[in-house]
Amino acid sequence: MQQKQETTIVNITDNAAEKVKALMAQEGEEDLALRIGVRPGGCSGFQYNIYFDDEIADDDEVFETKGVKLAIDAMSVPYIMGSEFDYVDGLMGAGFAVNNPNVQGGCGCGSSFTC
Repeated sequence: MQQKQETTIVNITDNAAEKVKALMAQEGEEDLALRIGVRPGGCSGFQYNIYFDDEIADDDEVFETKGVKLAIDAMSVPYIMGSEFDYVDGLMGAGFAVNNPNVQGGCGCGSSFTC
């Protein structure tokens, strides 16, 4: 069931919102949703799956915050509930980061996690 309400499944920082909007403008399609999900994979069990999507399923959680439309599939919600989606730009590189309070451990390479 599609919902269009403010929620606390994922909070997005101002930096991340601005970067997402800039990337969407480069794509030339502002109607896309930022899909944030969790998929089995990696050496620790789960990996984040983050991309722009124009297809919304009936059971997706859909909401807009800071001018960014987010879509999260129903299976991923319990794994990322309460997370913060951020964009960092530092000496070690730039990129998106998920600060997830549900993570109990991760692999040495940093590409996967356990809940």
